[in-house]
Amino acid sequence: MGTTWGRTVRNERGEARAAPHRIAVLALPGVPPFELGIPSRVFGSAVDSEGRSLYEVTVCTVDGGPVSSDAGFTVRPSAGAEALAGADTVIVPPTHAMPELVLGGPLPPEVAAAVAAIRPGTRLVSICTGSYVLAAAGLLDGRPATTHWHLAPEFRRAYPKVRVDEDVLFVDDGDVLTSAGAAAGVDLCLHMIRRDHGAATANRTARICVVPPWRDGGQAQFIARPVPEPTLADTTATRAWALEHLAEPLTLARLAEHARMSLRTFTRRFRDEVGLTPVQWLTAQRLELAKQLLETTDLPIDLVAHRAGLGSGNSLRAHMRTAFGVSPAAYRRAFGTGADPVPVAGGGGGGRHGM
Repeated sequence: MGTTWGRTVRNERGEARAAPHRIAVLALPGVPPFELGIPSRVFGSAVDSEGRSLYEVTVCTVDGGPVSSDAGFTVRPSAGAEALAGADTVIVPPTHAMPELVLGGPLPPEVAAAVAAIRPGTRLVSICTGSYVLAAAGLLDGRPATTHWHLAPEFRRAYPKVRVDEDVLFVDDGDVLTSAGAAAGVDLCLHMIRRDHGAATANRTARICVVPPWRDGGQAQFIARPVPEPTLADTTATRAWALEHLAEPLTLARLAEHARMSLRTFTRRFRDEVGLTPVQWLTAQRLELAKQLLETTDLPIDLVAHRAGLGSGNSLRAHMRTAFGVSPAAYRRAFGTGADPVPVAGGGGGGRHGM
């Protein structure tokens, strides 16, 4: 499948602009309200520089009728399965009412029929154990995917054709994206906005939703990590300080000195709190700054690299190709000021760290 793009609408003056991207969220019986609400909240908050909605989100069920959530109340959708057939992106939250899927059983006939009606070219997304629905439909066969870490062993047994990675927050495989449990769905939705419309739009959306603007898909799910004692020093202040000094040489020793910790303690504490090494985190923050500069300025590539602390233009090019599969120039053409809100060719870069 390749993602469907390119629809346009015209205003009252006959001027063409990109139409909102149509998202259908499939509510199945036993859906958790939190995961169900994530797409509407995040994508519904995404607007362009003129305040126009970038996405049109529709919650649907297979027959258009209400379904019971797992929280004891009923969800009344605004559409039936026809919304799936007309969507550019289909998102499947979890269901806690289909135990047969845990054993690799088939989808109920009505659900299978609804999923089969999704057009080729539609982007497919699961949140948490919504991955079971996609897997049961055969849509994850041979693909990398993730799900909640606690259920990964049984998921792997039930769907052996899926290349499961339970150690990440989300996996972007271009036209099929899967996220880990609960809040990782927020990370995935913001990642999709960033991929579709650039970092500035994703950051603006995150501010509206009052959530962190970016957590890397390859970041660990923080499995079985204890919460640090509140009396112990942490690395929060040093991370905030580092964000203000990204253009400077930031060695591990300098970071540890700022945190007033030994190198060993700082490295361990940082990894426990962030899920990344200091070097991995710094590189990610510098790439994020570089993307913002590419989007909002016409600075030469070498100067962008310098201000982001990535050294030379060649270094920036290498980092961006590794992380996102595109060059700085291609990224600027797609997302720079005045650029049309279309994705860089190649979708998500073919892996877990798509744009």
